[in-house]
Amino acid sequence: MSASHEGSGVASRHGPVRAPQSLAGGLFLLFLAALALWLTKDLSQGTLNAMGPAMLPRWLAFGVGLSALALIVFAFIKDGEPLEHWSIRGPFFIMWAILAFAVTIRGYAFGDLAVPGLGLMVAGPLAILIGGFATPEARFRELLILSLSLTPFCMVLFGDGALLNLPIPLFPRALAELFPADWSQNAILRTIAAVMAVLAGLVFVTTRGRRTTIDVADHSGRI
Repeated sequence: MSASHEGSGVASRHGPVRAPQSLAGGLFLLFLAALALWLTKDLSQGTLNAMGPAMLPRWLAFGVGLSALALIVFAFIKDGEPLEHWSIRGPFFIMWAILAFAVTIRGYAFGDLAVPGLGLMVAGPLAILIGGFATPEARFRELLILSLSLTPFCMVLFGDGALLNLPIPLFPRALAELFPADWSQNAILRTIAAVMAVLAGLVFVTTRGRRTTIDVADHSGRI
């Protein structure tokens, strides 16, 4: 019997909670889902043909909540891992990434402190760069390429009139004024997105050789 437990890697536990780690994770996810639903309660959901600002986060919250309930249930019926020590690094950078996104996408004013609305063009890469360092394995080059590739895709998907066309601030108003007056919002959006995608490609190409050299040097050092 004891050999069987040792082979499985998970010791049998007494009491109702058989997987403390699953229970803790489920409760935390349930809290996040409830918080998201509360924060979006005053936003319009819209329809599938005309999606409102609350549709995506609200249904994502429902999905996270259902997953949380499943984790909580399995914590009582299936053996799992105990609670382990965790680092503050992950929550610290994720928290600051969320705050940076919230403050910069629409702007923020608190007394004499005022941050202009910079839109998804700036808030997206900023959140990705900060949140990426939640893991010690993060590399600035990879995060920069990801941010410059993923953000323009999201900008076009959510803001283009031919696609979802959600009321999300996409870029600073001052930047839009630099384009010809007869350009449409979609034309400006697509141009900015294309420039960001090209920048991602340039960063990848211009830093690829240097990254390869570093990897080879690290591998030689280990040998």
